[in-house]
Amino acid sequence: MSGRVLLAAPRSFCAGVDRAIEIVERLLEQHGPPVYVRHQIVHNEHVVRRLEGLGAVFVEHEDEIPEGEICVLSAHGVSPSVKENAQRRGLHIVDATCPLVNKVHAEARRYADSGHLVALVGHENHVEVIGTLGERPGSTVVIESPEQARALQTDKPVAVITQTTLSLDDVAPIVDALEEHLGEMRRPAADDICYATQNRQDAVKAMVVEGASLVLVIGSETSSNAQRLVEVAQAAGATASLIDGESEFDELLLDGHRTIGLTAGASTPEELVVSVASRLADRGFDSLEEITVAREHVHFRLPKEVARR
Repeated sequence: MSGRVLLAAPRSFCAGVDRAIEIVERLLEQHGPPVYVRHQIVHNEHVVRRLEGLGAVFVEHEDEIPEGEICVLSAHGVSPSVKENAQRRGLHIVDATCPLVNKVHAEARRYADSGHLVALVGHENHVEVIGTLGERPGSTVVIESPEQARALQTDKPVAVITQTTLSLDDVAPIVDALEEHLGEMRRPAADDICYATQNRQDAVKAMVVEGASLVLVIGSETSSNAQRLVEVAQAAGATASLIDGESEFDELLLDGHRTIGLTAGASTPEELVVSVASRLADRGFDSLEEITVAREHVHFRLPKEVARR
């Protein structure tokens, strides 16, 4: 009996990732290498290596970029101090921050400047959270769990914003705990949550409902949203594993499973999904069915520095 593969839809690149990668590609096309990028443009090793092959140079700090060169800011966003330092050094800044992240930055400024304590729900060490926190560090506190929410002490009114790559399921228990502890507050807008994060998690849940006992998530270890897809699959009752999509995965991983769910994080290229599906077919999982929970038609405008006239 042949095995079955359920393919999540949506999966792979979101609009913010598409935009960020296209910015780097266009700069390389227009100016030639090197084009310097502060931090990985997106959290996927395959994408980073491909862009390095075209002439992109990835650095962790803007001080590593020679004066006068192009400095692309990654999709995750940065604090104002990073931009100020880059400007002082005469770097030509091209901002590839996802527009959804920029929206949350604007909320952090607006709430803090109107006298609120800003409760930023997210992972403290994630690069997106570090950038958002940098908007108003003296008026913002990062909350990672309901326990931290219940321990928060303040006399100020509280406004909640979130890391965009969390899901509604991630955020709700923390926001509920804040409200139970501190009373009425400004809750995060529904569209603070990245549409792509929510859709990809919903697709994972749907695959498990449809019978996937094993879910393979293609992505890099550094990808927060890919790691979360593994956790969502496990919480739904499936076995789940993160794979990079390039190296061979352990044959024992497939033992005992007849229906496998296949998805990819928002920074993972579709070509890796095709490659893994082909390898699964070679191992007898040759029945492929797409499980669709949403259609995505989002497109973000490119910055003026690379927009073609």
